Amino acid sequence: MQLLKDRIRKDGVVKQGNVLKVDSFLNHQMDIRLFQEIGKEFKKRFEGEEINKILTIESSGIGIACMTAQEFDVPVVFAKKSKTKNINGEVYKSKIEPIAHAKIYDIIVSKDFLGEGDKVLLIDDLLANGKALAGLADLVRASGAELVGAGVVIEKGFQIGGKLIRDKGIRLESLVVVDDLDWRSGKIVFRGDE
Repeated sequence: MQLLKDRIRKDGVVKQGNVLKVDSFLNHQMDIRLFQEIGKEFKKRFEGEEINKILTIESSGIGIACMTAQEFDVPVVFAKKSKTKNINGEVYKSKIEPIAHAKIYDIIVSKDFLGEGDKVLLIDDLLANGKALAGLADLVRASGAELVGAGVVIEKGFQIGGKLIRDKGIRLESLVVVDDLDWRSGKIVFRGDE
């Protein structure tokens, strides 16, 4: 997705430790027009698939999931990282260890919003170690719903996450794949760049 590559090159910041900061437009401050285009691209990539729910994880994936859900005209369900008083009844639970945190989280979804008969598309902003997407996939399996696939905005191709998800037999659509980051020069190499 050239629009996304251009925006990452313009506003993305490469930090030491293979960190790509995209918080000025993707996962802290959100560029809604860009999100609309991202939603349209996911709709195009999963065209023809029967999808009746979008599932993401709080909080960075919610905006992207909402714009994608608008294109599919389906609801968004987001996994919470802690059980709140608002969640009554039984829940599906999975453990994840996001690469950005040095902590293992329980993620939960109420059994009221995910179950047999649902055809679910996972959406997230970044894919690095694959633990968040794998945890979401576990929630879908536990619910008896069907996992249609997963869409991520940015995949770090030099990390294990993409392979982990694909090896689980999950259809993965990444809008851009970053194959290399150089914090000294700020250079970002996308898959397919010459």
